[in-house]
Amino acid sequence: MSVQQYDEIGEAFEGFKALPLAQYGEVPGFLALVGDVRDKAVLDLASGTGFYSREFKRRGAAEVLGIDISEVMVAAAVEFEQRDPLGVRYEVGDIAELPPLGRRFDVATAVQLLNYAPDAATMERMCRHVHQSLVPGGEFFLLNQTPDYRFDGPPLDKYGFRAELIGEKAEMGPRVRITALLDPPISFESTCPRREVYEASLRAAGFSELAWVPLGVSDAGLRTYGADFWADCLANPPLVMLRCRA
Repeated sequence: MSVQQYDEIGEAFEGFKALPLAQYGEVPGFLALVGDVRDKAVLDLASGTGFYSREFKRRGAAEVLGIDISEVMVAAAVEFEQRDPLGVRYEVGDIAELPPLGRRFDVATAVQLLNYAPDAATMERMCRHVHQSLVPGGEFFLLNQTPDYRFDGPPLDKYGFRAELIGEKAEMGPRVRITALLDPPISFESTCPRREVYEASLRAAGFSELAWVPLGVSDAGLRTYGADFWADCLANPPLVMLRCRA
């Protein structure tokens, strides 16, 4: 998905978090993975409209800096901050060309970031910039589309999303289109990188202790919709998390 496409979304991006897969899978799962951020400095990459940036600050982070490549998305995040000041800072920036930030952070997060790298060399460069922005031993948490998701499986429509293959496998993995079934629907196009591409880029950048973490469904999601509703999602998970250490 191009920067221009992101610029056309703006605050509508916030609607994603109300869709069932995001509300009962992504959000509680990713926040649980990141864990306790009290008194920590958090770098939120591909921060969009600042959903996670705000959540980390509410959970006691000492400092939160959100960086996104889209000026419009950052402007929307700044507007949220102005309406309800939490002390979150936002900057426009390309992670592949990220300059030194003047300090190092305890935690870095990235929800759907590295899949937008056009090639493996760019992904590795992104990872190097993240590594250089963390204190020694700092943690990097990622949420990505599952590399081995089966696109011929049951559709995700009832969970609020649609996933389609749109191209042959490239250097990093197949091209995909993810559509959030909002009104009107909003689509993203990116690569679905293979596991070894993620791992090679992160390790080359200096990260260690890489661990893939499955994304489940919260108890609230099970109560709201019932176990049968989530069976397709759990049998063929569309999202997966990854953690590593600088």
